[in-house]
Amino acid sequence: MSATVSADPQVTYLELSEDQGSAHKFYEVTVKDAELTIRYGRIGEPGTTKTTVCPSAEKAAATAAKKIGEKVRKGYAPAVQGARQRRSVTRRQITSTRSTARQAPMLWRFRSGSPAFGVYVGEEHAWVGNESGDVYTLTMDGRVTGRFGLPDGVKCIVADDWWIYAGCDDGKVYDLGGKVPRVAYEIAQDVDIYWLDIHDGVLGVADANGGLTTVDHEDEFQWRRNAQGSSGWMVRCDADSVYHGWSAGVARYAKRGGDQQWHTRTKGAVLFGWQEKDEVFAGTTQGWVHRLRKADGVEVAAYKCDASVFSCAASPDGEYVFAGDNHSSVYCFAADGTRLWKLGTGCGSAYSMQYRDGRLYVVTTDGSLACLDATPGAVQAAEQGTLPATAEVTGGSIERVVPSAVLETVSVTAAVGSGVEVECVADGSRLRVRVVSPGFDPSWRVQFPKDVRVAGARYLVAEVRESGSGGFYRARGEIKRLL
Repeated sequence: MSATVSADPQVTYLELSEDQGSAHKFYEVTVKDAELTIRYGRIGEPGTTKTTVCPSAEKAAATAAKKIGEKVRKGYAPAVQGARQRRSVTRRQITSTRSTARQAPMLWRFRSGSPAFGVYVGEEHAWVGNESGDVYTLTMDGRVTGRFGLPDGVKCIVADDWWIYAGCDDGKVYDLGGKVPRVAYEIAQDVDIYWLDIHDGVLGVADANGGLTTVDHEDEFQWRRNAQGSSGWMVRCDADSVYHGWSAGVARYAKRGGDQQWHTRTKGAVLFGWQEKDEVFAGTTQGWVHRLRKADGVEVAAYKCDASVFSCAASPDGEYVFAGDNHSSVYCFAADGTRLWKLGTGCGSAYSMQYRDGRLYVVTTDGSLACLDATPGAVQAAEQGTLPATAEVTGGSIERVVPSAVLETVSVTAAVGSGVEVECVADGSRLRVRVVSPGFDPSWRVQFPKDVRVAGARYLVAEVRESGSGGFYRARGEIKRLL
């Protein structure tokens, strides 16, 4: 009686890591008899595993060889697993003490569950993202309406017209504009992200080494500048320029090409940045908020706080400037630098903040998103000890929606006429999406979810929406595979 001896597994491990790009991923193929296992993902992470049982060992080996060949043609190469490491992660750590100032008038407070760095306030919703990867949406009166669960801590939340993005510690930037989060950008492995901003699809990334990197709407590297210093906690983008703040001050770079246009030194290292139409604001370790003119970097005004400034913001017209320090206090200044008030948050130090319609929204070291009434009447009452009742908001049992690369499939008949037809095209080592529907102008720049580009099949996109700039388009709605 003879026993069947199983062959040893044949493992092929490949990596694609671009020195000046964003790709940093692996692809592993394992063949054991008739069983074929594919594992792929970002270097240093477990990745996704799929196993298929083929009709025979020969068929499994042939399929493996085909898949390996496809990856090699796209730029993957044999590598030693573990030689390249997962991107390092730095989180802002401070010891937050209780403010000695009177309590600010707090209208409502939502406890997200862990320290919160990301905040964005739009016309209808406020967004908060925390260190646990949770992103919540709330109405302006503090009712929780949604929850996303991202794989790693949220560094910041930024908006590009009506599009909302969350930058995370896993090196990915997620588009939160749909029902399910999708990866829009992946940052290079060696970039320890400190802050992100985006304008018209061009992403600016400030990092731990004081470097500044820009990535276009197709997730491709544009340019990188290495500043003389470290800790780039500030990056802000507009139509023409990128503004970068790090340990040695603030600089302006041309959006196209990255030429430095000015550099202004600050009193202390920059810990946060804000921008308005014609000016940028930088908060520093020495307790200053510098107000700089975008055109030439000249300081228009400076605002002095009593401790290190971890966040700052301004009213849209620049009439008021706000700051949050690492002692749980928030400040308001007049445009000329006069301090109008200082009050305590009551919920930790503000990592980030945003002002809108008379309210100051802060996200803090204890994980709160707090809505403060910043109107003169409310502040005067608070300074005299009269406070409004604070509503404590809870998330209840709202569902946590996680990112997905699974695309809904429909028949060709059902799909015809319901959207814009696109196809994935190999361009060297990259996969690009091209619109093939009649009447589409090829000069338009269109961004599709990264997972669609990676999939390499033909799809139907239910809707392509124009941005306010008129030149950049993003795919939105259901994404359907044509069978």
